[in-house]
Amino acid sequence: MAMSQAAFKAEQALGHGDNATTAQDITNPAFSKEWQHPTEKMKALAWMGKNKVEIVEVPKPAVIEPRDVIVKVTGSTVCGSDLHLLHGVVVELQKGDILGHEFCGVVEEVGSDVTKLQKGQRVVASFQIACGECYYCKQKLSSQCERTNSNTIENAMYGGRTAGMFGYSHFTGGFAGGQSEYTRVPYGDVNLLPLPDDVPDEKGLFLSDVLATSWHAVVDTGVKKGDTVAIWGAGPIGQMAADFSLINGASRVIMIDANWRLEYVKDRYPNIETIDFSKLGKGESVTSKLKEMCDGRGPNISIECAAGEYAKGWAHYFEMMLGLETDTSELVNEMITSTRNFGSCGITGVYVGFTNHFNIGSLMERGIRLIGNGQAPVHLYWESLLKMIQEGKIDPMKMVSHRVRLEDLDKVYYKFDAKEDGMQKVYVETRFSQPAAQGSPSLTTY
Repeated sequence: MAMSQAAFKAEQALGHGDNATTAQDITNPAFSKEWQHPTEKMKALAWMGKNKVEIVEVPKPAVIEPRDVIVKVTGSTVCGSDLHLLHGVVVELQKGDILGHEFCGVVEEVGSDVTKLQKGQRVVASFQIACGECYYCKQKLSSQCERTNSNTIENAMYGGRTAGMFGYSHFTGGFAGGQSEYTRVPYGDVNLLPLPDDVPDEKGLFLSDVLATSWHAVVDTGVKKGDTVAIWGAGPIGQMAADFSLINGASRVIMIDANWRLEYVKDRYPNIETIDFSKLGKGESVTSKLKEMCDGRGPNISIECAAGEYAKGWAHYFEMMLGLETDTSELVNEMITSTRNFGSCGITGVYVGFTNHFNIGSLMERGIRLIGNGQAPVHLYWESLLKMIQEGKIDPMKMVSHRVRLEDLDKVYYKFDAKEDGMQKVYVETRFSQPAAQGSPSLTTY
């Protein structure tokens, strides 16, 4: 909490850059009368401090810029990336910030310059906010938009800025998220994709992030016909990355994780091999096991779909606790040493800053290609991925384990964080949601 608040205060003292063409730091309409509807209220999930979130009642957002769209949310979800916010790992959170970067819904209101969308239209939002006109947006590399995030600390840390993101702290522009009943979408005509009638919310929602992120990890890392692919992390991103690897021609997919998540994968993805790192024998490691399974050489491609927040060994645990690093290098090192010479490794799990003990020697000497897949450019892929859903080539509901209510979302965060109830991906319904689509899990209340 203290670190996040200190970073937020430092940003305020330094001041933002002058690149953004949309208003910054509008993370809760309750913070200013200019941002709120004069009479209507809504429920939303707000960050209240490290390891604390809460359902709050706040004003409904108002249109404040000509290209804004107000979306009445009919579906949202919780992502592993949201846990980094819960834990305070991502800096510049402010008490009361509304979270959630994946949502779909119905157009409720449009600004005066919006001509492509109409009230009542079903839409899904990309998790990033793009202007549609800058150098990167013209190439549909929407996650790197130059005009929607003017944060100075991010620019200094990374040597450049990413796009603004919904519900992901002031570090990424400061925009209220979609774990709410209404959300304001800047540049709504760019950042909302209409959903056709044959794609229910329970499938269309995941075009917001998880499908594009998984697909990007696979194509950006270069998975091709005949490859053996190893995936670290059996969560939703890992599951869809496995599906997409097979679609791209991989001959084998091996998934590394522990606990009940591997059983979930075995049940729904029977053609995927698994390694439970917690059950390896004495003297065995993930690297030695992968070499053994892959002709002594290891996989062609390795993809990290976990994150840098979770230390496995004591050294990294204490270094992170003391602020000597923000991310552990353990999984990345494991990928590098496991991958065959001249193979490729992709990082799609969230890493926010700096790491120690990185095995740069193995990377260089063995010709390993290490690729930071980055935040996936949703706009580059979401139309083709929508078509794949319509054609039945992918079924996003395979990764959905629970259907829950927005009113219970604070409890869901804690259960998701504790890996309780077999919770993988959740579909969060609101009072505006349609009846559950066929194949959706039954509603769980807490």
